[in-house]
Amino acid sequence: MNRRVRRLGPLFAVCVVLAWQSVALAGQDPARKSSSSSAPKRTAWGHPDLQGVWTNTTTTPLERPAALEKATLTAAERAEIDAQAVRNADRPPRPGDTGAYNTFWFERGKRSAQTSLIVDPPNGRLPALTAMGEAHKKELGRLRVEDGGQLPRSYEDFDVYDRCITRALPGAMMPGFYNHNYQILQTPNYVAILVEMIHDARIIPLDGRPHAAQRIRQWLGDSRGRWEGDTLVVETTNFREGAEERGMANTVVGGSRDMVLVERFTRVDADTLDYRFTVRDPAIFTAPWTVSAPMTRLDAHIYEYACHEGNYSLGGMLRGARQKEAEDAGKKQ
Repeated sequence: MNRRVRRLGPLFAVCVVLAWQSVALAGQDPARKSSSSSAPKRTAWGHPDLQGVWTNTTTTPLERPAALEKATLTAAERAEIDAQAVRNADRPPRPGDTGAYNTFWFERGKRSAQTSLIVDPPNGRLPALTAMGEAHKKELGRLRVEDGGQLPRSYEDFDVYDRCITRALPGAMMPGFYNHNYQILQTPNYVAILVEMIHDARIIPLDGRPHAAQRIRQWLGDSRGRWEGDTLVVETTNFREGAEERGMANTVVGGSRDMVLVERFTRVDADTLDYRFTVRDPAIFTAPWTVSAPMTRLDAHIYEYACHEGNYSLGGMLRGARQKEAEDAGKKQ
């Protein structure tokens, strides 16, 4: 057995136990699609039932486009934006760019009524960066070849998303371009969230235990949950640095070690989950910011996301970088 699979074995076992407990205790299939007209149910132990498979896929951008000065779109405006996205779907790549996936692989979804995923600040934009945040952004820009940055020197110049490690947080809980599906499982003392993209799995205690010691740092941080009425509130701390995602919908700078992420999950009806989170990171951002990314119930299953299998892109990009350097050196002679 692959060493990677052996290391993940205990995690899979926990998820299986949680799935068995949640079905046994709740007496229901968490993947069952229910009618949107039925009221949200509760578990056998009285908690709001968040279980099931959900998706937050949407083409709504993280930040509000500069040309828009309103928080919501009309139905006609949404239809036109969706039609334009279809027309632009298979544009050829830029000269010198090998391109990426075609439309067969994408699950972009539709534009929501929101003009941005960010709902606070009210302008729908990320708050201004601190001096440290600006310096961090400049360093990230230095590593973006497509924006005129330097060629990658080693695998460490690629972010952990490129390297199939994780999308970290809040990236793992944000929509993008495919596989943005989630399975939620519950027991009286835990909530587990299986993320299809990059196979992240979050196991969140509800028993009031304190956060882990500050010396313990993780890509997904250290999460603790609690119920506030019918809303599950999850606070995550103890992040490690270096988990910036620099592409697609999540063009954020990346958090510091002191970032605190507060998520809120509220079952609106049988097929809708109100999901939002707030980022507080005074080292990077001059103010907190909040995203609203509602989830829709899926009558589906979560499938394995085997990111590393057949992934030759990193090696190819590094070989291409060395070839480009050799060609440039030859032109100077």
